[in-house]
Amino acid sequence: MTSRADANAAFVWIWLPEATEPVVAGRLDQDGERMLFTYGASYRRRQQAIPIYEPELPLRKGVIGPLNGLSMPSCIRDGSPDAWGRRVIINRLTGKKPDAAGVTEISELTYLLQSGSDRIGALDFQTSATEYVPRLAAQASLDELMEAAALIEKGLPLTPTLDRAMNHGTSIGGARPKALIDDGTKKFIAKFSASNDTYSVVKAEFIAMKLATACGLTAASVSMTRAAHKDVLLIERFDRTYTEAGWTRQAMVTALTMLGLDEMMARYASYENLAELIRYRFTDPKDTLKELYGRICFNVLCGNTDDHARNHAAFWDGKMLTLTPAYDICPQNRTGNEATQAMLIKGDGRASTLVTCLAAAPDYHLKEAEAAALIEHQITTLAAHWQAVCAEAELSPVDRKLFAGRQFLNSYALERLDGHKALQDAFHAARDWLIASVDA
Repeated sequence: MTSRADANAAFVWIWLPEATEPVVAGRLDQDGERMLFTYGASYRRRQQAIPIYEPELPLRKGVIGPLNGLSMPSCIRDGSPDAWGRRVIINRLTGKKPDAAGVTEISELTYLLQSGSDRIGALDFQTSATEYVPRLAAQASLDELMEAAALIEKGLPLTPTLDRAMNHGTSIGGARPKALIDDGTKKFIAKFSASNDTYSVVKAEFIAMKLATACGLTAASVSMTRAAHKDVLLIERFDRTYTEAGWTRQAMVTALTMLGLDEMMARYASYENLAELIRYRFTDPKDTLKELYGRICFNVLCGNTDDHARNHAAFWDGKMLTLTPAYDICPQNRTGNEATQAMLIKGDGRASTLVTCLAAAPDYHLKEAEAAALIEHQITTLAAHWQAVCAEAELSPVDRKLFAGRQFLNSYALERLDGHKALQDAFHAARDWLIASVDA
């Protein structure tokens, strides 16, 4: 086990494009409060070598410090476990919950070295520069994984077998219980219902993801299953490709990294700035701008206010960025009508309203009429597919009543929307249909 106190360096391994085995790219060193990176000479000599991410870690000789006052390269932080993975690691190292008394602070390098090797993207972290030893979990059923999630929620130590199984979950971000599932030629992220859920959060995400696809957005493939009498959402991974030679991995960076920010600066993340990056750093910028705009509008319509900058990402091929399929479209519980998006939409405006979306249309090379037509299409499509998707999710009447007109098509979205009668009429008709379908 890596000591929490002694972890002061780590070697970064990378899967190059189309490769099924990793190579060492460089070394991370803790320097006070900062983390420094140095590319290995052998890596720089490789003909196929790519920068881990530019402009943050350009492929060059010498020590590279983090940009913009960050404590570590954000593209490295993208590969670190988030809330749930950290919860698992703390439990494994201490046997306690993260908020328990006496829990020692764990360094970021230790989190990198303790998390599972099948992490999102194309990076992994090792104590050796010459020998790659993957931290992989034993095969485990969904029932076993559900049992492990329940133990961690209660702050109880895991059994050795479940500990190995839950290693599949330590490299996945987010605060909800989750794990990685390997199913032959496909890999999935499994999200589990939590014991303190007041409604079916995983079914809400399943419905939103299916409806996003129906609206013409590019979203990850999802399915629902049951384990240990609880709901489990399976999201097919899009950063892995199965080949006869083995699995390839696609490098990814989040919007937080692309915008040069970290978690402390996340409130400044702006769709406007992301759109500017798309115009000159992305493949297919015209189509990508329209796709991103559609995702913003859909988030407002489905009540996903957790659209923070780590919930947007792009593939990185060493030169250009390509928007990944949408993920983590999860309608959030709301007690009132008024809501705001996690990222700024236009200027300092982030209100979860269609008028805010329409004001941003020019940033995506859309005229107001084109933007209104796009939104109206999403509204009518959402209504047309609502009953079928809810039935596929086996959504209870109680949750359907909660979702219809509150998370999905909340009337606050129409706030200050003047001069768009057709859009207003479509919204009211769709919302009425959702509400009426509860008793259908």
